[in-house]
Amino acid sequence: MTTVQHAIDTLEDLRRDWLSALHAELPDAIALRHRLHAQPRLSGGEEDTAATIEHALGISMERLADTGRIGRVGPSEGPSVLLRAELDALPVTEATGAPYAATNGAMHACGHDVHQAALVAVVRACRTLSLPVGLVVLLQPREETYPSGARDAVQSGALTRYGVAAAAGAHVHPTVPAGTVATGAGVVNAAADEVEILVTGRGGHGAYPHRAADPIAAAAHIVLALPELVRRTVSPMRPATVSVGHVQSGQPSANVLPDQARILATMRTTDAQDRSDVQDQVRLLASSQAEAFGLTSTVTITAGEPVLYNHPALVERMDDWLVRSGIDVTEPMRSLGADDFSFFGEVVPAVMSFVGVTVAGHDEAPELHHPRFLPDDDAILDVATALVAAYLAGAEIIHLGLT
Repeated sequence: MTTVQHAIDTLEDLRRDWLSALHAELPDAIALRHRLHAQPRLSGGEEDTAATIEHALGISMERLADTGRIGRVGPSEGPSVLLRAELDALPVTEATGAPYAATNGAMHACGHDVHQAALVAVVRACRTLSLPVGLVVLLQPREETYPSGARDAVQSGALTRYGVAAAAGAHVHPTVPAGTVATGAGVVNAAADEVEILVTGRGGHGAYPHRAADPIAAAAHIVLALPELVRRTVSPMRPATVSVGHVQSGQPSANVLPDQARILATMRTTDAQDRSDVQDQVRLLASSQAEAFGLTSTVTITAGEPVLYNHPALVERMDDWLVRSGIDVTEPMRSLGADDFSFFGEVVPAVMSFVGVTVAGHDEAPELHHPRFLPDDDAILDVATALVAAYLAGAEIIHLGLT
């Protein structure tokens, strides 16, 4: 038997023992999920959530990125696989009617409570097992807002200090069939940037527009031109979009022309050069349209998450471990959504998987961030199984020297 085959057989024994122990952790994990769901904390204010999860994990952890935590189990030296759970909730008023529904105006409407409980179950289930490489536990703050908690974690140098050689995350998703997991090599999420365009002119009376420099008309032209800008800049073979989410100008008065108009938009791209080109074209569009109307413009682009790229070797091996664990691997779930897990993929091989869920009382599950999005508790086991498969895949590529 080759050394590689022996390592894989050892991982298979670990997988069986780990999943068996995982089932024993489920009742406590479900209770923890309900407690965390009932007490959500917004981005940047996750200290209570982090402390609760750290206590449930029962391991020594270091503070990271303000309210986050990081710790390691298994071998204390050598390479490791990082598993992440996000800490933050959303400013959404819950409408699920669940007995453990949040009542503080925040909500785990993106399933982060499921991810948290699943990661706790995974770590507690491996306490008596012999792990071949370290398992780094990351409780990450500020996934939903800027500044990104993942970016801060990477910039802190913690991944290097903890020997992280591969990283994995799992996210519930209502468009993935329940009982299946989607991985997919290559690009699975877009880079996301926020755009603010200020068009400045000169206010005046609506009856005398020739004496003013009205920014509203110029802003309207810019808003309508942004989708056309993408079509003229990016190959249709590479997904990209610019979507306007907010336009504001003046006060609610019919006959007062304002001094300034403000446009807020999100820019999504799946290629680094396209990202740069679209940014340049947004600036050019704003300046040229403003100039055509005798106005000035200012464009501020806030760089967000990079492209989320799934490492091919990691995906291939994770898919195999999922199948061995009785989980069907479905078609890749690629979208122009964004997740700051992508920052980890810029420094180590990484994989983000998407776990199908059901929502009780709904034939078709509400979307992420919806006030009625409440995955059934069965999702905890599926997310935990996906994380175990990802760890085993990471350990395998470490043994094969593919990192």
